[in-house]
Amino acid sequence: MAQIHKKFTDSQVKELVRRYVNKEIKRKYVQEILGIGKTRFFELVKNYNENKDDFSVGYVRKNSTRSIPEEVENNIMAELKAEKGLIDDKKMPTKSYNYSYIRDRLLYDYSQKVALSTIIDRAKRNGFYLGKQSKEKHHDREVLTNYVGELVQHDSSHHRWSPYANSMWYLITTIDDYSRYMLYAKFVERETTWTHIEATESVILKYGLPYSYYVDSHSIFRFVQGRDSLYRNHYLLTDDAQTQWKRVLNDLGVNVIYAISPQAKGKAERPYGWLQDRIVRTCAREGIDDIEDGEKVLSKEMDRYNYKQVHSTTGEIPYIRFKRALSDKVSLFREFDLLPQYKSTKDIFCIKMTRIIDAYRQISINNLKLKLSGKPRDTAEINIYPIDNELTELRIWCNKQLIDVIKVKPCDLNMVHF
Repeated sequence: MAQIHKKFTDSQVKELVRRYVNKEIKRKYVQEILGIGKTRFFELVKNYNENKDDFSVGYVRKNSTRSIPEEVENNIMAELKAEKGLIDDKKMPTKSYNYSYIRDRLLYDYSQKVALSTIIDRAKRNGFYLGKQSKEKHHDREVLTNYVGELVQHDSSHHRWSPYANSMWYLITTIDDYSRYMLYAKFVERETTWTHIEATESVILKYGLPYSYYVDSHSIFRFVQGRDSLYRNHYLLTDDAQTQWKRVLNDLGVNVIYAISPQAKGKAERPYGWLQDRIVRTCAREGIDDIEDGEKVLSKEMDRYNYKQVHSTTGEIPYIRFKRALSDKVSLFREFDLLPQYKSTKDIFCIKMTRIIDAYRQISINNLKLKLSGKPRDTAEINIYPIDNELTELRIWCNKQLIDVIKVKPCDLNMVHF
């Protein structure tokens, strides 16, 4: 806004405005003389019409420290002190203040609407401010897909999510690239093949089959021959053997795309930064020390991310963008149907292995002997589906027929996949 009080006297401006009001001069000439825009011009006209005798263009700075309720002031200070405690704790990854988080916490947890500028003002005046940090060069944040379900980003992050937890947890997420809608998020104490198959099952049964999955080259997702020899080059053998997770997607006709560099993988990791920042702060404030309570915090932040937060890349709330694309049929999700040869989804979302039925009509899995109804020397396909921590279901197929369903304890299988 032009500071016309430094160039013109009150009487000079008043005379120009009076002449406009009396239709003696057109608006554009007054604006050009004063060097102001239309908004400022009509503010002067309004001021003149309301205060002809006391008209003035003197600049009066608005009070930037206007009082707010004491309870709100106290909550702002408490949140700022909590932030400082996290920053001072060398074991935590928090290195800066997050004033937007404080604003959202005041709004959603205390029903107190406070402007971000007010929080920053209190932070500066009370020593809770670190100044601008040096900015690193980031990768391109452009949305590269044209449909929901065209590409879903799937990954995990191993981190100390709570300062009170005795161990680090894995966060497994699946995010639609087009809408940035988070399809799946869960904390687990151990990252295994099964935890990723379980995540994939959850997404596909709820949303359908996407066109492709985007993952890194973790051994769970991709087999890579570890060493060259005189007889073979490991690049030729990469992807020749399927991992259990990839086999599930191949059986369903879903493409798998691998990030070829850490920079490319960064695109899939970006939501972790947002979640990590807020989850760590919330867990610290609420004294979270176990994974079950951590799941509640994750659910709350996932709800905020999906349904309330305007995404910085798309400029839209993820859920709204996702639902609109579905309603407009801008989607590559396909309906999931159980193939006729299968009896249950447990025969698809599972860990598979094959065994030869011996002369005693038995198969052996890590020294666990199982009696079957199949014929000797037939090949048995075992579909392994963990029901919970106490029980695992073995679905035995032979000659395209389900011949046995056996439940065993996971410890008896002694398999690293679980």
